[in-house]
Amino acid sequence: MDEKEELGSFDPNIPEEGPSALPPGWLDDVDGYQSHQGGEGENPLYPPPPAYNPQPEQNRNTSVPDIRVPVVSEDVARDALLKFVESKWKYSSKPARNLTFKDLKPFTVYRYRLETYTETRTSAWEFEPYSGQHVDGPQFGVSPLPWDVPVTAPQRYSDTVQKVRVPHSFFVKMCHKCNGCGRTRCGRCHGRGSKRCTLCHATGRIRSKKRCTSCHGRGHRRCISCHGHGNKTCTDCNGNQNLLHFIQLTVTWKNHVADFIPDRQPDFPDRKFEKVTGDPFFVDESLLVYPLHGFPDQEICDASRKTISEHLSRFTSTSRILQQRQTIELVPLTQASYSYGGKDYDYHVYGMENKVFVSKYPSACSIL
Repeated sequence: MDEKEELGSFDPNIPEEGPSALPPGWLDDVDGYQSHQGGEGENPLYPPPPAYNPQPEQNRNTSVPDIRVPVVSEDVARDALLKFVESKWKYSSKPARNLTFKDLKPFTVYRYRLETYTETRTSAWEFEPYSGQHVDGPQFGVSPLPWDVPVTAPQRYSDTVQKVRVPHSFFVKMCHKCNGCGRTRCGRCHGRGSKRCTLCHATGRIRSKKRCTSCHGRGHRRCISCHGHGNKTCTDCNGNQNLLHFIQLTVTWKNHVADFIPDRQPDFPDRKFEKVTGDPFFVDESLLVYPLHGFPDQEICDASRKTISEHLSRFTSTSRILQQRQTIELVPLTQASYSYGGKDYDYHVYGMENKVFVSKYPSACSIL
């Protein structure tokens, strides 16, 4: 830097940088968008009007059709085990090829699933630099209530978030961060344009004799944050001095899923079922579904009644229920018992994908 180079002079009329958050009371309330409790952070949550959520009919149930139990053949069980050991480098495929089956025991495993698709609406004041764009203010009409703002619904059962600017909620106001100056005092140099040289400790000399090469003997250096001006363009209004404020509505569609599988297989970890599919022999979809009735597995009926009740209680107070779907899958599970090398072993084949779970395998050495 040239010693004769002038730095920006301190300007007391340029304010210090204020907070990005709007000061309390900075904006007036808009009818229908006053603060509510329950939203994320400071965003008000708007429960849907009672008419938006249907009421379930009392003492109504859903019947379930007859079922069948899948059977796994020896060829399928052997192929599944071969694929499994091929994916394990330390397992030999020889036992899988030469084992002798003793028994294939199928289990009847049901997975109950309830999906509740909801819509939730929250709002927050937002702003952007005002540079002359159209201002859709209250002079054009009254802002629609949160649940009357039109939105385009996504594909059902897909999690989606859509942000919509509320009509007629716009207005222009002086920037709160720079007080309408368009610029703010640099926080690094506090408006001076330069900072104390840390190499020479503002003396201009190194070891009392040599001129400091960092500040060229001046004892201070140009502030790199404001380029020596002492102030910077306001980051909120981008130098335009004014902000366009508006209410932004956040619409969240979410599919809430609850699964239940009776825990009746002590030798098989139920968590394995999470990564496989089953045969959905029963699918019931409606605005509201009703508890299962007459299904041979009472635990599934009880789970249906309990889960439906929990979802209604949990979501109707904050969200709009758009659709529900309950499914019963028959998840294949077969215990294959076999002998190899004079010893008895077993493994499980599960899911429509014929995955394999092995607790103990005859060979855990290099592939033969």
